[in-house]
Amino acid sequence: MKTVKNHTLPLNQILPGETIEHLKSLPENSIDVIFADPPYNLQLENELSRPDSSKVDAVNDKWDQFESFKAYDDFSRAWLTEAQRILKPNGTIWVIGSYHNIFRIGYILQDLGYWILNDIIWQKANPMPNFKGTRFTNAHETMIWASKNKNSKKCVFNYEAMKSLNENTQMRSDWFLPICNGHERLKDKNGKKVHSTQKPESLLHRVIISSTNRGDTILDPFFGTGTTGAVAKRLCRNFIGIEREAKYISFAKNRIAKIIPYDNDSIAITTSKKAEPRVPFGWLVERKLIEPGDNLYDSAKKYKAKVRADGSIAYNKNTGSIHQIGAQVQDAQACNGWTFWHFDVEGELKPIDLLRQQIRSELN
Repeated sequence: MKTVKNHTLPLNQILPGETIEHLKSLPENSIDVIFADPPYNLQLENELSRPDSSKVDAVNDKWDQFESFKAYDDFSRAWLTEAQRILKPNGTIWVIGSYHNIFRIGYILQDLGYWILNDIIWQKANPMPNFKGTRFTNAHETMIWASKNKNSKKCVFNYEAMKSLNENTQMRSDWFLPICNGHERLKDKNGKKVHSTQKPESLLHRVIISSTNRGDTILDPFFGTGTTGAVAKRLCRNFIGIEREAKYISFAKNRIAKIIPYDNDSIAITTSKKAEPRVPFGWLVERKLIEPGDNLYDSAKKYKAKVRADGSIAYNKNTGSIHQIGAQVQDAQACNGWTFWHFDVEGELKPIDLLRQQIRSELN
């Protein structure tokens, strides 16, 4: 349990019952991130069939049915109001939906004062075909990512981690991922899908890595069979689930109990260089990692500069910082001295940036 302003958060628990009721019981400004997969209100009027007349296992659950658009909007406004209250000032919310509901959700989010950061298109690698051939195949869903309000500052966005996940290329807002199937899809003893809209763990992995840090708390107000909880536990985040269907809760508990969290080294994420502690070159000299009188070289040993006691370096008659002298010898406007200059270790040149990282690791 985690205490917040004399309240205790039910960490890593599934709360059985109605979403709005449980949201009202949670303390304000207590949740880091919310991931919500609310009812889509699909408005299906007839059963869906394949060309061979077999029935499509579509979303026809009672929890997805509302008597009118107004009833759906009232429900959405109520839970989103409570969600905004419990989010921390720098917290964010993700809401996923289809064309049936996501535009209504977006309208309400903006009405309530949330600040939309992105809309993400989840392009499904293996969508269900349009069997009747009367429309385009529905091959995507939309996620809205928003902060608590327009004044929210320093919302977590692990930009460098997203680049790393995408082979060092900036992550775009269109995500190409398969739907939940295979061994990941939960089925009952009769081989029937437990939940009609179970989300793939790959989708939640990306959401959680991008917008949370280790130890953060992510709340899922429509927990279903526990995809959010399973991925959160694996990545060493806390979760809170709210779910009214006893069947889903039972499967979710069994699923999450089997999850083994990754070790600390495995969940470390790539951080921005700007976020790392500043380490002046002079600190290396003070710590005798580099001593006055030592020589520094470029990688080809074309240039040689001498280290001075005040943390500057000298090349011929010129003195200055590692960046200034590095730029001068190359006749360049700028230079990253940490990667340009190297020190000699038993005949092997190594960049002085290795010594800076050594100090940073100690600071952290």
